[in-house]
Amino acid sequence: MSIISDSLKKIKPSPTIAVTQKARELKAAGKDVIGLGAGEPDFDTPDNIKQAAIKAINDGDTKYTAVDGTPALKKAIVEKFKKENKLDYTTDQVTVGAGGKHVIYNAMMATLNEGDEVIVPAPYWVSYPDIVLLAGGKPVLMECNEKQGFKINPSDLEKFITPKTKWIILNSPSNPTGACYTEKEIREIAKVLEKHSHVYILSDDIYEHVTYEGFKFFTIAQIESLKERVLTMNGVSKAYSMTGWRIGYAAGPKEIIKAIAKIQSQSTTNPSSISQAASVEALSGTQDFIKKRSVSFQERRDFVVKALNDIDGIECLNPDGAFYVFPSCKGLVGKKDTNGKEIKSDTDFVQSLLENSGIAVVQGSAFGLEGFFRISYATSMDNLKKALEKISSFCKTLS
Repeated sequence: MSIISDSLKKIKPSPTIAVTQKARELKAAGKDVIGLGAGEPDFDTPDNIKQAAIKAINDGDTKYTAVDGTPALKKAIVEKFKKENKLDYTTDQVTVGAGGKHVIYNAMMATLNEGDEVIVPAPYWVSYPDIVLLAGGKPVLMECNEKQGFKINPSDLEKFITPKTKWIILNSPSNPTGACYTEKEIREIAKVLEKHSHVYILSDDIYEHVTYEGFKFFTIAQIESLKERVLTMNGVSKAYSMTGWRIGYAAGPKEIIKAIAKIQSQSTTNPSSISQAASVEALSGTQDFIKKRSVSFQERRDFVVKALNDIDGIECLNPDGAFYVFPSCKGLVGKKDTNGKEIKSDTDFVQSLLENSGIAVVQGSAFGLEGFFRISYATSMDNLKKALEKISSFCKTLS
């Protein structure tokens, strides 16, 4: 009898983390590797946020806190939702966890029964299906191809909803594609969901502040008829360059928030007290740097998209947000690299690219859509220029 649980056997390690770790190992071995796999801003955490953490340490704020967030942080989150999203919540409708992934995990563990279905539009962030599986649910993958901008077609959505559907996960701006839903598009999706009162919506808004060219962010909880069925997840990792601080949060129905706290009380207990103090400053302090950083990300996006589309065999859509592109490598399938290895899939492509050129990216099949690969451009322009030159050179060697 195996010591490992059956539920754990259903899932795989995070592919994005695996790629990043592989790049680290190759660098440590002296290889020249450029990692474009991690979804982590290269900017530092702003000084005012770091100073808030230092003050919290000096003030002795180093003890246990309330399980699902300090009153100060919950208040800051309530104020953030009101100011930025025109959403009214009370502090007992807010939960804080050790990162956005933790909040999503808690939500699924707290609500799913064996066989409950969760609609996951593909391409998806790699952890969604595995978290659902761990919680005993069934991920129902809904393909959203490049012809539809990697976004849900509302008429298709209707076909995926069954009596067993408990959740649908929406992610805008999207990881891995950078696709963003306009208010009009979200309202069209809402019309379908309004007819199915048993379906809850998990809105992953973690890239809310990383949008381009005046894109106006809109979240589905702003539709009043659905608000009581929406859990809106966000965090400080991306907008505030606080990935290592591990703070995510969500607001939604009190019943779900209370259940999440119960799960958390038996797992991690509270998130880091110091990280919570820093997050109060992040949400309440100056936001000026966010727009400046988005301008930098947009410059990188423009460069990467053009450079990719200049490569024969690669096609890349221009995303409205996040810091990823999701180009197609279908035009290279069937070719061989200089070692005679045939490129039969996107996995073959990214492996050969890493082995021959030292560029680490993530295959599209890891996100549920074969024939693509994800590049994170949350790195310096120098790195991106070197990486795109190497990708171009590598593709030219394929025959």
